[in-house]
Amino acid sequence: MKGLILSGGKGTRLRPLTFTQAKQLVPVANKPVLFYGIEALVEAGIRDIGIIVGDTKNEIMEAVGDGQRWGVDVRITYIDQPEPLGLAHAVLISEGFLGEEPFVMYLGDNILKSGIHSLVKEFEERRPNALILLTEVPNPQMFGVAELRDGKVVRLVEKPKQPASNLALVGVYMFDHHVFEAVKAIKPSWRDELEITDAIQYLVDHGYAVQPHLVSGWWKDTGKIEDILEANRLILEGISSRVEGEVDEASRVNGQVIIEKGAAVRSSIIRGPAIIGAETEIVDSYIGPFTSIQKKCRIVKTEIEHSIILEGSEIVDIGSRIDDSLIGREVRIFKCPPKPQVYRFMVGDKSEIGLK
Repeated sequence: MKGLILSGGKGTRLRPLTFTQAKQLVPVANKPVLFYGIEALVEAGIRDIGIIVGDTKNEIMEAVGDGQRWGVDVRITYIDQPEPLGLAHAVLISEGFLGEEPFVMYLGDNILKSGIHSLVKEFEERRPNALILLTEVPNPQMFGVAELRDGKVVRLVEKPKQPASNLALVGVYMFDHHVFEAVKAIKPSWRDELEITDAIQYLVDHGYAVQPHLVSGWWKDTGKIEDILEANRLILEGISSRVEGEVDEASRVNGQVIIEKGAAVRSSIIRGPAIIGAETEIVDSYIGPFTSIQKKCRIVKTEIEHSIILEGSEIVDIGSRIDDSLIGREVRIFKCPPKPQVYRFMVGDKSEIGLK
């Protein structure tokens, strides 16, 4: 069985951060979102993985490499999609890579807590033509939606204005080679894209076996800042403490906290779950729960919680607590008097902010 990870797209909902960084490489718990998908495939026994890339292909290729960091037998093939013409189009252009083999399609900005090992096993044992993952959501009009009848898939609609159910398609699909018949038969939607929902509907309408599976545990599409922060929180809840950096006697570290090699914590409080990246300096500061700070950052006289701070950023002497924030690479934030009481930031890479 092969894997197909979609890692194109422009990440418009995360701008300005994604003007300079692929959305699939935004870190959650100090690991790029894309890596969670690769790990899920590898843990399910899949070693031959194709990655769909677009405008950010060079950055993706540099970060992922040939796949050997996940095992010497893992092989990564890059498939260029010059324009984001839909998920079904991504399948269509991957036929040469996938051939006749069944495959898992995994959206590169998704994280599925329970992984896909049991789902791959179910697919291999039951051998339907397609297996689709579904979960209940409060806003189904934002997703592809499935309508079931007697436990069977009868209809799928992409982002319906009036959803027939609250069952959204999770960004993980499993197909056999019959899906190529479907993607070649459908027409572009009103969005001028080949929709994977239309391809699956084709399979349903032509009598192919499309099996639904309701997801247990959490799933996150990290397309918005709120979802990234929530995924960060959920993953940090499961970490185990590891202190490899320096923590002085004037500091306190409580709860599940990872302090990576070369990091220094001085006269500060770290309250987990939290991650402090390598070579990061924390001085006279409070780092609260559900905070991930990447490597080579500098945090001085500042309070932060439930936030993600990317590599090389510096935050100095902020009078009020930073909360619910996603701050890009090499950002500099500092205080200019008089000080406001509350700040909330979503800041792109290499920015500089002076607060008055």
